[in-house]
This record gives sequence, structure tokens and C-alpha cells, in this order.
Amino acid sequence: MQLKNAFHQVAGLPWPPSFDDLRRHIDPDWIQQALEATGTATLRRRRLPADQVIWLVLGMALFRDRSISHVVDSLDLALPGQRGPTASPSAICQARARLGDEPMEWLFAVCATHWAHASADQHRWRGLALYGVDGTTLRVPDSPENREHFSLPNGSRGLAAYPQLRMVCLAALRSHLLVAARFGPYSTGEGSYAKELWPQLPDHSLCIGDRYFLSAGVLIPLAREGDSRHWLVRAKKNTKWKVIKSLGKDECLVEMTVSSQARRKDPSLPQRWQVRAIRYCRPGFQPQWLVTSMLDPKAYPASEIVALYHERWEIEMAYDEIKTEMLDREETIRSRSPQSVNQEVWGILLAFNLVRLEMERVADEAGVEPTRISFITCLHLICDEWLWSATASPGSIPRQLKRLRADLKRYILPPRRPKRSYPRAVKIKMSSYPKKHRPDPDNGTK
Repeated sequence: MQLKNAFHQVAGLPWPPSFDDLRRHIDPDWIQQALEATGTATLRRRRLPADQVIWLVLGMALFRDRSISHVVDSLDLALPGQRGPTASPSAICQARARLGDEPMEWLFAVCATHWAHASADQHRWRGLALYGVDGTTLRVPDSPENREHFSLPNGSRGLAAYPQLRMVCLAALRSHLLVAARFGPYSTGEGSYAKELWPQLPDHSLCIGDRYFLSAGVLIPLAREGDSRHWLVRAKKNTKWKVIKSLGKDECLVEMTVSSQARRKDPSLPQRWQVRAIRYCRPGFQPQWLVTSMLDPKAYPASEIVALYHERWEIEMAYDEIKTEMLDREETIRSRSPQSVNQEVWGILLAFNLVRLEMERVADEAGVEPTRISFITCLHLICDEWLWSATASPGSIPRQLKRLRADLKRYILPPRRPKRSYPRAVKIKMSSYPKKHRPDPDNGTK
């Protein structure tokens, strides 16, 4: 029985107060609009229609331990009323190719706009919605197409074994919901991808990033192309400035020079820019400097800014939830062509937002912050919902869900311990064995 039909048949039964259909978060009209806006919608009645392929891509993200064919069978995604295998592997590949990556990107953008900004608006700091930006990488299968498009990173031991894509995400910090993402070849820097995200930042917001985003070409456009759009980053060891004015103990207004290289790339940049610098020192660590566009020390106190900066790690934790829990540390995703890789990554990001949206709803019911809800518990709940709805008898679904949600305490994590310290260190030494290289098909060498 299809997931949708199962929910329809039990609509008249007594539901647990906290349960809503997972699919209600994605308006069916959005799926149809995604197909129409990208020219993917067709009138032909196929074995695996385009709207079902969208749910297949989401299922691939949630069920990493299952083959794609098994995902189709488990979620009963093909046309209803037929028995036996839902679709052959070749038909599934063809259906994914017909769908492409544009509908998934369009759907992610629409859903993220509706969900993440509303979440950030609920958790403001001094009138500013809090966002975080950071980059990460994902391995992709070592096919000739992926090698050519994404490229092999070059490290201290030579070229990497697998192609990698580089991705930069903008997230609502206090709920981990992703607002926007840009990804592509590894050779493109994080700053270039980040600049494409700034149009998604609303007015009266604060974006927190790490020190590698401290660049005039990246941060000046963020602040100038909006109303009260601010940024906060940590200074690099080699950052130089000229002190203009003291603003109090351990904080001052400084002036930094914009490099000629940055002004050649963007002639609109000024020769100099003024920022606020704040010095702080955590016990057991070396003193650090924070720099920010929030120049008013009365409106934005330095002590609160220092505490706020460390919320930047929330986006790192979001990446950990994606890689460790959703992808099960299998960071090499499945698809062997660039278009399929893009489609799969948009599906992973959209599925992550679905889990995080469910977590925010549970947090509201429990009266705690979204970061106090266990990601892995909610992920398992959502996967169980999908499988039960596709295979169980309709009458058993409310009973199963009521049993799962009867005790909200098992979703709630203990309060964070702010004084914990985890210095970065290598636990296992890198292998001394020589690296295995793939043969070069052009000249037969390794």
C-alpha cells in the first residue's frame, strides 16, 4: 500500500496528539511546481513517475543501508495496484536521469525558504536572526565523469584517491535547518561558494563563520547589500590592522587594507574597511581576536559576542549529523555522474531538513531548544514512519507511533556542558604503506 493511501485510510482514526504526516511538511504543489518550473513534468503514465522519483531520492538519503531498488520496494513508490517488483534497476536509473537535478534543487530552495527562515526568526539575538556558514567536502565515486568535473584534491601525499566535491551551507544556527547550499568542483574555494549564498540572508541578521571567511571580497558584500546584515568571524594569526579608536577593555575599532588583488576581482570594494576587533581568552587556550561588522559596543556588548561566536560550532554539528548519522560515515555517495551526484546531494540536504523540522516540532512540544533533541532518535523515528506506512496495515500505524512518542524524555538530551574541551589531535597515525593509484587509461601507467 502506498504511503499516501495508508495515511488517508487512517485519517478517521484517533491519532496521537503529537503526530503529523511527515509528507505534510512538503506541500504537494511544491513538488508539481518543481517539475513544471524545471521542465520535467510529463503527461505520460510511467512505471516510476517523476513525483515518485523525488521521494526515491529522499529515501536514498534516509536508507543508506539499502540498495536503490530496495528503497523503491520498501517505500512502495511505483504506481499503485500492481504486484511484484516495483521497477527494474535499469528503469530506476532511467527515471533518475529523466528527473535530473534541477527539480531537487528547486524543491530544496522552496522548502528551506519556508522552514529555515521561520526557525531563525524564532531564535533571535538582540533583534538579529542567527545564521552560520561553513564548508565541507564529500567523496564521490571514482568514475571518469566525476574525476573530470569534481577533480582530485592535491594534498601533502599527492593526489587524493577519490574525486571530491566542495560544499558551503548557510544554516539557522539554533535549529540546524539549512537555508541554502552551493557545491561543485573541489577546485573552487569556499569564499566563492559563500558569496553566492548572501542573497539568501535576510535583513537584520548575523552570519557567523570561521577565520577562513575573513576576506574583504567575501564579507563586505554581505554587509553592504542589505539592511543591518552583520558578520562575525575569528581573526587569522597574520591578520593586520591599524587601531582607529579604543572602545573599551580588549576591544577597539580598527582599519584593514583591502588587497589590490581583491579590488581587481571586485572594483566596487573600497581601499580600506573598518571593523570592530575584540580580544578574549578562554582558560587553557591562547588569546584570540574576533572581528565583526557590529561596530556599536552598547547595542552589541563584547561579552555576549564572545559567547555567541562559539555557537558557530552548531553548523559543524549539523555536518556531523549528516555524515555520521545519515550517511553512516560512508562519505562516498552512490552516484557515478555529476548530474546524479548533484541530485543525490540535494536529496540528502532536503532529507536532513525534514528530520530537523520534525525535531523542532518535538522541541516545541517538550518546551526545550531544538539543539536539546536527539538527532539519531528522530532520524530512526522518521525512517520507521516511512516503512510502517508502506508495509503495515493502516490500523496499526497510530498504535505504533503512539508507543514511540509516548515519552518525550527519550528525545531530550542533557544540557550542554560549556566547559568541556576537546583539543584537536590525531588518534591513529596515517598509514606508511604506499598509496594505490588508479591506472591512467591514456598511457597505461600508474
